[in-house]
Formats: sequence, structure tokens, C-alpha cells
Amino acid sequence: MNYGKVFNNAKWIVACKIMQSLLQLVVGMLCARYLGPSNYGLINYAASIVAFAMPIMKLGFDATLVRELVENPRKEGEILGTSLMMNMLSAIACIGGVTAFASIANSGEKETIIVCVLYSLSIFFAAVEMIQYWFQYKLQSKYSSVVMLIAYIAVAAYRIFLLVTGKSVYWFAVTHSVEFGTVGITLIVLYFRKGSRFSFSFDTAKKMISKSKHYILASLMVVVFQSTDHIMLTTMIGEEENGFYTAAITSAAVVQFVYTAITDSFRPVILSSKKEENADYERLVSMLYGIIIYLSLAQSVVFTVFSRLIITVLYGESYAASVAVLRILIWFIVFSYMGTVRNVWILAEQKQKYLWIINLSGAVFNIILNAVMIPYWGACGAAFASLLTQFFTNFVLGFIIKPIRHNNRLMLKGINPVFMIRESKNLIRVLKDRKNV
Repeated sequence: MNYGKVFNNAKWIVACKIMQSLLQLVVGMLCARYLGPSNYGLINYAASIVAFAMPIMKLGFDATLVRELVENPRKEGEILGTSLMMNMLSAIACIGGVTAFASIANSGEKETIIVCVLYSLSIFFAAVEMIQYWFQYKLQSKYSSVVMLIAYIAVAAYRIFLLVTGKSVYWFAVTHSVEFGTVGITLIVLYFRKGSRFSFSFDTAKKMISKSKHYILASLMVVVFQSTDHIMLTTMIGEEENGFYTAAITSAAVVQFVYTAITDSFRPVILSSKKEENADYERLVSMLYGIIIYLSLAQSVVFTVFSRLIITVLYGESYAASVAVLRILIWFIVFSYMGTVRNVWILAEQKQKYLWIINLSGAVFNIILNAVMIPYWGACGAAFASLLTQFFTNFVLGFIIKPIRHNNRLMLKGINPVFMIRESKNLIRVLKDRKNV
């Protein structure tokens, strides 16, 4: 296993994401305090609706693009050009869909409709940002990481300008468009200096869709049980309760970049090992499981103990109701990131056809739990519904669905402390050897 290459790729992502996370903490805290629970909930209601459109816009390419590039390195310009064109066309259709939904679901609520429409513009810029997967494939994440950091600095400056000048909630609704747009355009410029020329092919489009189509519905189902709680909270109780819930879930995800960086760095190496039938393949999957699970468990313990301090420091006393929500919600991340690792294994094994079963089951389970729990316990009910859903979807179903049971065996191997201690020693030894070279 090429520990050094994985570590070198990951350290760039982590270093830049740490700086980005610090900015996000400070600026996000100020914005949440300025907007208050009601407007903060409104922004995240719009974000939840847009989240339903994102999987449709991505067409499943976010899950399969790295594999396509690994398998067809000589056609990278055609693959990227085709995917970008299809994503941008899909984005335009999705913006229209969000506008129509908001106009019908929130008829007569002018402010809500405008915020949703403005927020939906980020879908197009997110389509352009898909170019980042080429940098992951090349294990050159230092470029995309630096660009993302610069983009977030620009967005942070924009948000501070809004705070200083006392702008309305409408201005905050376009911040994601600014971020995605800056990242996407800059990465494309960098790509033109390093990669092949873009081209479009209908045949390539058909082949890519045939491989990624399973991920569209699967990703949509993931969004259902990630965003339904926000929408159901807003419609059943109100925007303020959604604001409390959003503050808790944002706090829980504050170090999400660490898990993303680790998974993104392991993914191309795992896929290459599978393609080359390398003996390290299953060991890599188990090690990724072990790293993600132990890190998330440690985070959950710390956040449970210091939940009141975290919410008070980040959001202030007006968000005190978020403390109880965070204590429940923080434990769902352990099972959530298990699903992320499982999806890497599913892609490597070409078992995408089972994703819709997994995610549809999770979506239905989540909707039922939210419908039962939200009326009685509000945001805490939504938090508990999310925890149970992630546990059921990313752990229990792995034992029920026979074709993916082997993945759960790899997961259990990764949890084994003897295995993790041995692999950690190997990693430390390799890094020391690199340092002495």
C-alpha cells in the first residue's frame, strides 16, 4: 500500500480544510447570531429543498467519475467534458424545478420563495465544481484544496460585508453560489494548464449514465433522510425549531472535513488496488473503516460532554434549545460515515444496484420516524430519528442484504483494535522512512 502518497494527498486537504473550518466557525457563528433562529431556519429550509435537486444535477457522476478516469486515463478530456456539459444542462432544469416547488409549496410566502430561488442558483455553480474529481483522481488535491480555501476566504469576506452593512436574508441566500462559482471556475482554469482538452461524446454520455444511474436514486434517497427532517420541522412546527436543529447539526459536522479528506484520499487508491487485483485492497477498506469509526467515536464523546459550551460559544444563549439536540445528534455521525466508506466498497465491487434498496429503506424509515417523533419532541425528535435511521441504514441493513454482507465483515475487521494497532504502526514506520529520505 502506498501510505506515503495517500498521506501526502490527505495532508493538503486537511491543512486547508482546518483553515476553512476555522473561518466557517467564526463567520457562521456571526451569521447565525445576526439572522436569529427564524431567518437561520429559513436559509436552511431553502438549502434542504436545493439538496433534493443536487443528486439529480450530479447524475451520479460524483460517485463514479474517479473510477471512469482510473479505467480510461486516455479519454479523460472526453469524460470530463461530457460530464460537465451534462451536469450544467441538468443544473438548469433543477433550478426550474426548485422554483416551481417553492412557488407551489410556499404559495403566498414571498420571502420564502425568493430565498429558495436565490439559493437554487448555487446548483449551476456546483455543476462546474465537479471538475474537482479530476484532481482527486490525480492525487493532486493540494490544488483543489488551496482553491477551495481561497474561495471560502472570499465568501467569508462577502458574509462579513453583509453583516457590517446589515443586509437582508436575500443576500445571504447567494453565498453558496459565490463559493461554488469561485472554486469551479478557478479549477477549470488550472485544469486547462495541466489536463487534456474537453470534448463531448454521446456514446461516452450513455456509458457513464448506464454506470451512474443507480447512484441518482440512491443519492436522492440519502437526501431524503438528510433533509426531510429540516422540511418537516419547518412545515410541522416552524422555522425557529428548524433553526435550533440546524445549529446542532452544523456543530456536529464542524470537523466533517477530516472524514472527507481521509475518504477522498483513500478512494482512488482503493479503486486502483481493486482494478489491479492487489492483495492490499480489502485491508485498505478495513483500515479506512477503522480510522473513520474510531475518530467519529472520539468526537461523539467530546461533543456530548461539552455540548452546552459548544452551542453557547458558537451561537449564544438564544440557541440554548440546541444543546439537547446536539447531545443526541452527534452520535449519528459514527454511522453516517460508515455509509460513506461502504459506498467506496460498493463502487469498487460494482454493486451499485443495491444502493437504491439501502437508501430507499432508509428514506422510508426516516420519514416514518420523523412523522411520529417531531410532533412530540420537536427538534430532539428529529435528531433521534436521524440517529436511528443512520444506524439502521449503514449498519443493520449490511447484515440483512446478503450481497453486501462481506462489506460488514471488512467493517468489523477495521473495528478490531489489534488490526488497527498493527496498521497504525505500519503507517508510522512508512512516514518515518519518508522523513529520513
